[in-house]
Amino acid sequence: MLEESIENSAPQEDFEAMPSLNHSYICLQITKQLLLNDTIEPLPELTLDIANGLTPDISVFPKAQIQPNFFHDIIKFKESPLLAIEVISASQTIQEMLAKASILVQGGVKTVWTVEPHSHSVFVTSATQETLFHREVVESEGITVDFSKVF
Repeated sequence: MLEESIENSAPQEDFEAMPSLNHSYICLQITKQLLLNDTIEPLPELTLDIANGLTPDISVFPKAQIQPNFFHDIIKFKESPLLAIEVISASQTIQEMLAKASILVQGGVKTVWTVEPHSHSVFVTSATQETLFHREVVESEGITVDFSKVF
């Protein structure tokens, strides 16, 4: 009886909000290409000190900018990445993710790529423009990913 009441009082997980297989796969394929460039450091799930803490799927920094100290961690990283990459999950809308991209750019991120898996699209947001790509090579800040190899 006690076990039953504990089970019933436990919070129900929202499985749709969790990253999916497609989300994880796309992040991996993008990261594999980013790792070919030895001048950058692509970091997954790093919380940035923007808007009380935003966490892009991948934040890309110049390699020299990343100096971890394993005795003293940083919870909200103050330096802005050259590029932030967001992969839209099934539970997210394009509009809310493009709004997040704008906040990231206003917070100092030079460029944000918002990847929409269903349409094989990449929305590129910077301070000066917004551009849409479909299954092609996207380049920003000297960082290149061939999205025909991602989808």
